Amino acid sequence: MSSRYDAVVVGAGPAGSIAALVLARAGARVALADKAAFPRDKACGDLVGPHGVQVLADLGLRVPDAGQGSDLLAVGPSGRRSRLPAFTGRTYPGHGIIVPRLALDHALREAAVQAGAVPVRARITAVDQGPDGQVDAVVSGDGQRLAGEVIIAADGALSPVARLAGLLDPQAALWGFAIRAYVPAEVPLPLLVLLDASPWRIYPGYGWLFPGADGQANVGIGVGLGHSRRQAPLRDDLTRLVALLGQRGDLDENAPPGPVMGGWLRMGGTGTPPAAGNVLLAGDAAGLINPLQGEGIGPAMVSARLAAEAVLAGPGQAGPAYAQALEAAFGQYMAGASALQGVLLHRPRVTSAATRLITAPVVRRAVAGTWSIYWNALADGARPRPSAWAARGVQVLAGRVARRPASSAPVTPARGSSPGPSGPPARRAPRTRG
Repeated sequence: MSSRYDAVVVGAGPAGSIAALVLARAGARVALADKAAFPRDKACGDLVGPHGVQVLADLGLRVPDAGQGSDLLAVGPSGRRSRLPAFTGRTYPGHGIIVPRLALDHALREAAVQAGAVPVRARITAVDQGPDGQVDAVVSGDGQRLAGEVIIAADGALSPVARLAGLLDPQAALWGFAIRAYVPAEVPLPLLVLLDASPWRIYPGYGWLFPGADGQANVGIGVGLGHSRRQAPLRDDLTRLVALLGQRGDLDENAPPGPVMGGWLRMGGTGTPPAAGNVLLAGDAAGLINPLQGEGIGPAMVSARLAAEAVLAGPGQAGPAYAQALEAAFGQYMAGASALQGVLLHRPRVTSAATRLITAPVVRRAVAGTWSIYWNALADGARPRPSAWAARGVQVLAGRVARRPASSAPVTPARGSSPGPSGPPARRAPRTRG
């Protein structure tokens, strides 16, 4: 069975659904394919950052959020706490939103279908690729053939479409892995937990405790794995994190977490080109996970919108136009942030000391404001203020690190997970005391 469309979008997560929505609203005939029946859940911290919130507002979309996520509370390895402030910028609101992926993905997919996208249940197992490198169609395991002038792959970090089209280079990618569970708790502010793996040696990731819906908080932990996509056994680490949160009073010590979900992350725009021929990669499929704090939803929606707009401007030139737009939106930050994490977390003892500045008395207010803006990739749209100026300075310095010759750069360490910063290849268990 074969069907012909203007565009075929593979993956109905936030990236795929936004791309399909924008295309369908413009009158394009678009298929939105996914292997899962919706609603379906995904491993995630459930926090949509300011850039993602802005995309929703621009497109007039409402989702069943469980509240706003503005300031974050950071807990350093010393156990001290500091508030990471949220600021309104020129190009984004001063808050994120908290939406369980079960609800978010379903709502966005429904919006795309209502706009005219054709939903297709299909697990893509092959592509029909012509001699010119163009992908004429994607093919499912049950024989469905979805042909399109343009293919938008929004099918996750492991992107079957990118792999089948020969675009994914796993060895060039920076990988991470994260797990999460829900636990009964009322959490006033999203909590970021920075840990030492051993005294004054940073853990290659972080833990989190985020507010959730219906009294269920989201607790998780993630690590960076560098260029190796080896399995990351994190369940024991999550158990220790939950115990630590119980000891510190953030959780009820008698409230065990529910079922655990995990997922792979690809960060920093690595492992694939953003486009080749008539195939455009969006969201996690393009590796657009923030290499510092691991957010993927906001970049996914921004990239999907850019991909759809490039297709609408001219399918024949969509690939180059999209690559250029993506570079303008993410290139400076992703390259610099990846390089900065590489430098910092190649030196776990220095990094452990540096993270303590975020929660150190006297300096933590200035450091927290600067870090909050840069860490969340908000420097380019931040309004003038001391923290914004300092964050832009950090971005410039990180960009210079990224441009250093490879021979002078440190050995590449593991990168961050979602959510979670990167770290050295040797993963150690976090401390769970005091």
